[in-house]
Amino acid sequence: MAKLYFYYASMNAGKSTTLLQADFNYRERGMRTLLFTAGVHDRGGRGVIDSRIGLKADAIPFEAETDLRVIAEEEHFKATLACVLVDESQFLSGEQVRQLAHLADEVGIPVLCYGLRTDFQGVLFPGSAALLALADALIEIKSVCECGRKATMNLRVDSEGNAIREGEQKEIGGNERYVALCRRHFMQRTGSVA
Repeated sequence: MAKLYFYYASMNAGKSTTLLQADFNYRERGMRTLLFTAGVHDRGGRGVIDSRIGLKADAIPFEAETDLRVIAEEEHFKATLACVLVDESQFLSGEQVRQLAHLADEVGIPVLCYGLRTDFQGVLFPGSAALLALADALIEIKSVCECGRKATMNLRVDSEGNAIREGEQKEIGGNERYVALCRRHFMQRTGSVA
């Protein structure tokens, strides 16, 4: 039976690298995959999943109105899909997560989603909240805080490394904008400690 998986982690944990490795493993065995990534994410170009270690692959960019179910079903009926992989899944809508669950439950295609759990304020992204509620399997990809403990939070910083506490939930950036921290250090740096 196909499942809906949510692989989540803080920034810089290797989510995209892990997705690209899974895609490679399927394709190496002659199996067909379908890749999606958030249209807002354009670090390596629109519709490109890329990792900091140099791996990359083309993907279908999705927006809030994109019907992932229709696209995947059309592709599946052209030629069988062994797997659907979604990068930046925190940017999915709740409806899109339900579409992905349908692909697993009704069409029989495994769906592997990779993304952040929380934003720079420690708040769940809508896509992540829906995946935490609906996914068959939740898998944490580990990252390390500067203190050596497990990093679970994403601190947004300015050009001088100071914590940013307010702003839009969606802001794309890499090491120049975000630092992965353990909860303790995140709370200290954001002033969330009583």
